[in-house]
This record gives sequence, C-alpha cells and structure tokens, in this order.
Amino acid sequence: MRAAITATGHYVPPETYPNAYFERRLETTDAWIRSRTGIAERRFMSVGGTSDLIVPAARRCLDVRGISPTAVDCIIVATMTPDRLCPSTAAVVQRKLGAVHAWGFDLAGACSGFVYGLVVATKLVESGAARRVLLSGADRMSSVVDPQDRATAVLFGDGAGTVLVEPVEDESVGILDHVCRMNGEGEAALYIPAGGSVEPASVDSVAKRRHFVVQDGPAVFKAAVTGMAEVTEEVLKRNDVTVADLTWLVPHQANRRIIEAVAKRLGLGLDRVILNLDRYGNTVGATIPIALSEWNEQGRLAPGDRLVLSAFGAGFTAGSIYLRWAIA
Repeated sequence: MRAAITATGHYVPPETYPNAYFERRLETTDAWIRSRTGIAERRFMSVGGTSDLIVPAARRCLDVRGISPTAVDCIIVATMTPDRLCPSTAAVVQRKLGAVHAWGFDLAGACSGFVYGLVVATKLVESGAARRVLLSGADRMSSVVDPQDRATAVLFGDGAGTVLVEPVEDESVGILDHVCRMNGEGEAALYIPAGGSVEPASVDSVAKRRHFVVQDGPAVFKAAVTGMAEVTEEVLKRNDVTVADLTWLVPHQANRRIIEAVAKRLGLGLDRVILNLDRYGNTVGATIPIALSEWNEQGRLAPGDRLVLSAFGAGFTAGSIYLRWAIA
C-alpha cells in the first residue's frame, strides 16, 4: 500500500511585521536583515496558541479534500511550541476540529519535525494502522523568541501548514523513501535553556530570560548546509534519481544563504527550489508544509512531479523525503 499527500492547507496570521519594525527597536537595518537572511517580513500572532494556527489550516485542507473532520483517524502535530506541556496540542486540535474519531500525539523535531512527522504518518498508513492522518507542522515562534535579541528576533515567524496523508492506488506516486539523521552533539548550538525538567520555570529563570531560543548562528549555519545537502544527496542516490530528474527541492526555510549553499552543492538551480521565507521568515515546523500548500494552490505542482523535502533543525536533526506528487 502506498501513502501519499492527498490535500494541503496553510494558515499564517494576518499581522505582518516588516524589517522596518525591527529597525525601530533593535540596532539593525532592512539591508542587514535581507543580506544576512533573505527575509523581508514575517507574521506574529497577537493572541492564542499553536492550535489556533493549526485549526484554520486543517479546515482548509479537509475542505479541499471534501471530507469532514470526523473522517480523520489520526492527528500528528509537529511543533516545538505546544499550547501546553500537557495535554498534547494534537488533543486540543482534535477537540477544536471536532475530529471525534481521531487519536494522535505531538512530535518534537524542531525544524525537522514535519519531515519526521511525514515519515511516521506514511508508515501508519502503509501498515494499515491508520487510513487518514492529518499532519500539521506549526509553531508560534513569537512566544519563544527574545524580542531584544537581534540575532534571533528577526529570523522567526508564526504559521501552520497541514497535509492529509492517505493510501493511494497508483503505486507510481506518493511517499517513496526517506533519510533521517540525528546528532545530539548539536544540543548546545540551538536550544531553550529553561522550561523543561532540567530547569523548571522559576522566578529566577524568567528574570534571566532563559525561556527564549539561544542559537550559535555560525555553528548552525555550517551544520545546516552540510546536513541538508547530505540527506538530499543520499535519498536521491538510493532511488537512482539525478538532480536533473528533480522537479522541486522543498527545503526548510531558515535562511536564504543556507538554501543557496545547499542548492550550489547539489548543482541545482534556484529556479527549481521552492522559496517563500522572504514573506514568512522561519516558521520552524511549518515552513515545508506552507510551501507545499502554496505551490499546490498556485497550480505549480503536477501529478508525478519528483520532489525532495529537506530539513535541518535543533538536535541536531536532519531529514529528507523523496516523493512523487499525487494531487491533480
């Protein structure tokens, strides 16, 4: 049985924050942000949690497919910003959607979360354990980014992307292969110091601003280029697919310079790389599904197109998925 993405949907908050917003608050300029990151604007959610990003994206996805939330039997939420530590954001989404027949869980893979989640959703469908899996990559990064830190404040945005994963009869399309890796030695390069069991929230941890993302930019940049390129090269080689055969590379949207370096290493022109981080920034688990949803809605994906999804994130984590597009 082959599993495939059969519908997509996305949601980004309406509140737009261009680089000028940071020029007024931090020692930075629009030119500096664009040259270092390729980002021109991002969206921040003023109220609510990650589930409030997911629900409209999920409804959009299910409406396109023409099915009710009651037809979904599993919900996976890939996020590093859950509504709460307990219960899972998947449970909150199930309630808000009215997906009364679905079970589910959250998956913590940071920027690689959606890729990891798609692997899990695929295996659930292929094994027969689930028939319709609603997978969302979503993060409200504005809740964990220090607005006073120029190194991170300009990078991130809020958003959600959702896909429906189902069995398909045509064995020539669908999710064909994956490569996933992890190297825990990267822990200190990208993390949130407090809020977990090692350092529970306290008056002191809040006063010292230890609940925000901390990033070693140069270390992450170098590891991301190598990690994304390696998993992409491996999944292509395993499937006897050349770069020339590839219709689209769908990379995690963290930094335009990272994406350009990966494409150069692969020998792939940017005309075959999906890019949208200029409008949204790094939405972490949401970047790849938002990109897929946008390209699908614009009619830029055709049945049989060869795609590689490639991600890199905290951990360090990395993952790639090779698929052939199934939606007409």
